Parts: sequence; structure tokens; C-alpha cells
Amino acid sequence: MTDETNVNETDDLREETAEAAPELQEHDRALRLEQELAEAKQQALYAQAEVQNVRRRAEKEAADARAYAATAFARDILSVADNLQRGLQAIPAELRDDERMKGLVTGLEATGRELESVFQRHGITKITAMGEQLDPNRHQAMLEVPSDQPAGTIVTEMQAGYMIRDRLLRPALVGVAKAAG
Repeated sequence: MTDETNVNETDDLREETAEAAPELQEHDRALRLEQELAEAKQQALYAQAEVQNVRRRAEKEAADARAYAATAFARDILSVADNLQRGLQAIPAELRDDERMKGLVTGLEATGRELESVFQRHGITKITAMGEQLDPNRHQAMLEVPSDQPAGTIVTEMQAGYMIRDRLLRPALVGVAKAAG
């Protein structure tokens, strides 16, 4: 091989590469654009999913806000219900039978029933405690009492507990049976 042959082959190769270069550049450009399009589609899907998640979260938070908006007010009103109940329990039987007190007692009892009705309409329910096993999620043990009941059974209730829908509003203050021995 001569130098002239090598030069001719190199020139031919350059011509072929130069002719193919626009096709290679177009092919590379098309591949790059396809990759960018796939990335853009993926990003759009992620953004759409994120928007849906934010919307769902906002809807849940709004529903919770509506459902539990009265929680602080309900806690405050529970003391009124407690005091009304204590007042009714403090009236001796002989005064309940007295004609002069009958109207007052009847009015206080009607107020208590109306208060319970309002609680029910707003999803506030009394926690059942007596005879139940102590549940730290709903009851607060204040003392242990010797009893023939199994240990951990609620035998006395000092203050009623309440739930607002599925959330604890106030735990019941209770006394539980003490283990024998």
C-alpha cells in the first residue's frame, strides 16, 4: 500500500462519515427528544398524583374540621352536664315528693334530657364504664378498690367519660377492682 492509497481511503471514509453525519445527528436528536418527552410525561404523572394527594388530604382535613370543630366547646359543656347531674342527685327523696319542688325537679330533669339529646345530635356519646375491663384509651383509673370482681374490672365511676364520634373527648374517671392478696 502506498501513501496515496491510504490518503484516498481516508478521504473516502471522511466523505462517508460526512454524508452519514446528518443522519446520525438527526437520529441522536430524535432519541434525545424521545427521552425528554418520556421524562416530561413522567413528571406530569407525578405532578398529577401529587395534586390528587393534596386534594384528598385537604378534603379529609376539612371533613375532620367539620366533624370535630365543636370539641373544645363540648369539653366545656361537659362540666355543665356534670353539675346538673350532681344537682339532681343531691335533691333528697322527700323534697322530690314535695309539691312545691316538683316543678323545679321536673324542669331540671327535662334540661338534663335536652342536654343529652343535643349531645347525641352532635355525635357526643357517654362511655360505658361500670362492669367493663379498664381500657386506658377510654378510662382513667383513679383508685383501686377491694372487690369480689376480677382485677381490672371497673367497680365505681367518679366522673362519666365521653367520646365525640370516634375520638376521646374526656376519659371516665373510675375505680377498679384490686387483685386479691
